[in-house]
Amino acid sequence: MTAEALAEGLYARVQAELDARPHTPLSTYRVQFHQGFTFEDARQVVPYLARLGVSDLYASPYLKATPGSTHGYDCVDHQQLNPEVGTPESHAALCAALREQGMGQVLDVVPNHMGIERDNRLWFDVLENGPSSVYAKFFDIDWSPVKEELRDRVLLPILGDQYGIVLERGELKLSFRDGAFFLHYYDHLLPVAPRQYSRILRHGLERLESRLGEEHPGMLEFLSILTAIDYLPSRTEVERPKVVERHREKEVIKRRLAAVTAEFPEMLAYIEDNVRVFNGEPGNPRSYDLLDSVLAACSYRLAHWRVAGEEINYRRFFDINGLAALREEDPDVFQEAHALIFRWLREGLVTGLRIDHPDGLFDPTAYFLDLQEAYFVERAHALFLQTHAEDDTRWPAVESTLRERWRAEVTQQPDSRLRKALYVVVEKIQGGRERMPESWAVHGTTGYRYANAVSGVFVQPDAEKALTETYERFVGGQTDFAELVYQKKLLIMRVSMASEINVLAHALNGISEMNRRTRDFTLNSLRRALVEFIALFPVYRTYVDGWRPELDGRDVQYIEWTIQRAKERNATTNASIFDFLRDILLRRYPEHADGRERAEMLRFAMKLQQVTGPVMAKGLEDTVFYIYNRLASLNEVGGEPERFGVHANTFHLRNQERAERWPSSQLTSSTHDTKRSEDVRARINVLTEVPEEWRKRVKKWARQTEKAVSQLPSGPAPTANDMYLFFQTVVGAWPMGDAHSAEELADFQRRVREYMGKAIKEAKVRTSWTNPDSAYDDAVARYVDACFDSKVTGSFLADVRDFKRSIERAGQYNALGQLLLKMASPGVVDTYQGCELWDLSLVDPDNRRPVDFALRARLLETLDAEAEKDRAALSARLAANLDDGQVKLYVLTQSLRLRQRQAALFRKGGYRALELTGARAKAAVAFAREHGDTVLVACAPRYTLSALQSPEGLAGAYGSTFLDLPEAYAGMMFRDVFTGCQVRPERGPGGAVLPLGPLLAEFPVILLERSAG
Repeated sequence: MTAEALAEGLYARVQAELDARPHTPLSTYRVQFHQGFTFEDARQVVPYLARLGVSDLYASPYLKATPGSTHGYDCVDHQQLNPEVGTPESHAALCAALREQGMGQVLDVVPNHMGIERDNRLWFDVLENGPSSVYAKFFDIDWSPVKEELRDRVLLPILGDQYGIVLERGELKLSFRDGAFFLHYYDHLLPVAPRQYSRILRHGLERLESRLGEEHPGMLEFLSILTAIDYLPSRTEVERPKVVERHREKEVIKRRLAAVTAEFPEMLAYIEDNVRVFNGEPGNPRSYDLLDSVLAACSYRLAHWRVAGEEINYRRFFDINGLAALREEDPDVFQEAHALIFRWLREGLVTGLRIDHPDGLFDPTAYFLDLQEAYFVERAHALFLQTHAEDDTRWPAVESTLRERWRAEVTQQPDSRLRKALYVVVEKIQGGRERMPESWAVHGTTGYRYANAVSGVFVQPDAEKALTETYERFVGGQTDFAELVYQKKLLIMRVSMASEINVLAHALNGISEMNRRTRDFTLNSLRRALVEFIALFPVYRTYVDGWRPELDGRDVQYIEWTIQRAKERNATTNASIFDFLRDILLRRYPEHADGRERAEMLRFAMKLQQVTGPVMAKGLEDTVFYIYNRLASLNEVGGEPERFGVHANTFHLRNQERAERWPSSQLTSSTHDTKRSEDVRARINVLTEVPEEWRKRVKKWARQTEKAVSQLPSGPAPTANDMYLFFQTVVGAWPMGDAHSAEELADFQRRVREYMGKAIKEAKVRTSWTNPDSAYDDAVARYVDACFDSKVTGSFLADVRDFKRSIERAGQYNALGQLLLKMASPGVVDTYQGCELWDLSLVDPDNRRPVDFALRARLLETLDAEAEKDRAALSARLAANLDDGQVKLYVLTQSLRLRQRQAALFRKGGYRALELTGARAKAAVAFAREHGDTVLVACAPRYTLSALQSPEGLAGAYGSTFLDLPEAYAGMMFRDVFTGCQVRPERGPGGAVLPLGPLLAEFPVILLERSAG
């Protein structure tokens, strides 16, 4: 059979395989793998997750990471599992356990960057060999940077002080082992350039020759090694044959050195003596000249960590020096980074991927197509091996044909099933009106926007004016949110990302020099225009590339709008400079521009796109969100805190859009990235129902804690703004219920102290990570501790507890309501580890605390037993006692199991927003899901505090409020998923209705499934 015929058969078989199985999850459960939660731990939890109703395990990254990593986003080796998480055997056992339960696995993948601080063999090779490294192209390094001293070298900003000071303190130590020389700086281990071995080995060579004699066999081998070192290709060689030669010969030299020093102790003693000499003598600065000369010829330049923002010449993940960006656009890099993952996909061990930070990639659109193509080829390869394992020499020809056929189909048929054969969701943060690019071969996002929408519908919009006034009076001034974002983005570009801006500015200057009409634009004017554009840019990035004929219309709008704003704000700047920048970003090249010039312009535009996202993230999420504290529950990743909550119509429109365009997008409410858990936000949202009471409380608390405020030369500590955040944090995160032990309160105090320590540094107002003010840091810590000490602040803590208790039940209703809406909305619902019960966590690392799965499994067994005996009685018990969180576990598991029973509805079902009438019509959100004869109705009350506090209670308050249903529902019978009761719509003035009072009397939220009764 010909390769073409084999390929045709495999193509059809893969298509049939994909059509025969559901390729999207119904629900996911996110777990954080690290040395405290291993594959074996996860395997033991799998039966519980299956019983809970979860369809897919959602795993944090678990490729080999920096030792001690608690998150896995600092992968150091794509070819190995993280040994702290488990072995290949324990990984296989986990995957087998998932298969036994019929569950899939969605794996978090990090294509944008690698951890480089320890144990990264690729980065180590780059540091050793510079541009001549076989892995030099893997990392996004500028080998010809603005600073001439860094040409062909990597800046390593790892020193705690100036280089010369660190060197002369003797903190840099040379060592020799196994035939190689290394440099040690505390935990850092760095290679010495192979050619510099000669400098070390020749020092005092005559001493060795006189001791051993010229004909000594060890001496002959030693001299031969020195000759081999001298003939090594330079570290600046980039021609492939020279690169390969250097890579081979340097290792041969090391083996020979190891052998000769093992055979002849005199040789080893000689080298160790030289190492001692090169390491210098404390108090004698000139003694460090030898080591300085060695380091001067290495492929890296050691520097104080503070210079990173301005001079670093490798692209990072945001501004984290220990995470170096990868060039996934290179096929070899793509293969290296995904080989093991594709093997798991081929073997069915992993069934879907979550892609971290796609906005950092050079060309995300192409990357996702590469993923889908590779997955298709891997599935075909697995089928090929079933029948041709002994004749795999035919595979390359078959693979080539398969790839050509796949590309032709997805190009000619954009809606082809093969274009999204692999389930892929992306960590795409959408700002403002930003939408997912339709061109991406993915199933949706990880749900940050949904998390803000579902929380936002529980924010009472009528309180905006009052809470804004309270905040501004408390902090002593008004805040223009847009201007604050603009200023903080300028700050990020001036401080932590100045180097990236410098590189872009020089590249833009180089482009301007290509044309006599633009060559008079100065470097400074181009840099100012560039900074202004990025600071004003309203979304995270655009997706201009060089291979699609048309630009996305929204990208064009974003760029045009930003250029216009920049012109308006900079009336004294030559407008043609902004026009010049706009034309490059929109691929409007001069007619006479040749291919090289157009390529330079396109590369600049695509590199700029990799910078706008990090600047937005650092300026907005990691700075403004810790400054603009009007209502902390709105300050969430992907959120828009300048907008006071989300209108119900907006919530419905987004759900409708998702049902039509992205039905398999993830829905989340808590993640490893959220700054506050879903339950903390739900409670803080209740403040919008009592704006006047909140105003009185914060004024009272400020007076009660006044003694704990420190008066520093720089001003009071904490500031009023930080104090306002602290008050919301304590109210929002205080543990549920009344009775708490001294140990529990002490732990809560520690958590709040640590959170505030992080928050004030992220705000970058009085202190920061890069320029900490220890006096302010300590004063804020003392303030937090004093607030928890009644001897200092009197009745403050008791008053906070009483206020928390007064809004707690309404917060619980909010939490259950947003959980219900999430579970019924179009999309793949995600549960973050531990959130089955109440979870009042703050930002990481607080939200990565251990989860007691054994407790949750026991509670689930009890709930199932009670439900089987008397579902209505169980619902009544749970509704009467919300504090222990069992009600949340019950809502979650019943909803997840409903998703499994009605899989077609949740994968393909339509969406219908439902109206309400009556006294509390605005105090609930409802919608229906429909697919064939299957109908589901979900309704969550909101703004419930006044109803809960009323004499008639919640049921009475909603007694005259009705859910309007379509006429077609009039003759239907429904079953309440939680209580098990049968429910029939009533006749109302406009058609079928459901009175909310009786339903809410039984359970806090409403989920009705059409029954055959």
